[in-house]
Amino acid sequence: MIAAESPVVQEQRYMMNAREVAAALDVKMGLAYKLIRQWNAELKDQGKLTIQGKINRKYFEKKLEV
Repeated sequence: MIAAESPVVQEQRYMMNAREVAAALDVKMGLAYKLIRQWNAELKDQGKLTIQGKINRKYFEKKLEV
């Protein structure tokens, strides 16, 4: 009998909260919230939907590109 392959799918949420941002950047929660507010303002100016206290994971990764 051939075992069905079950790919291990790691769930990655679309949005990041301040705790995840703080951990990723190794900063305090206050700075994480400040960055999220700043980035959400940028997204809002672009006409994008934002959620208070959360940031789009792809936008977060884009902002960290050097």
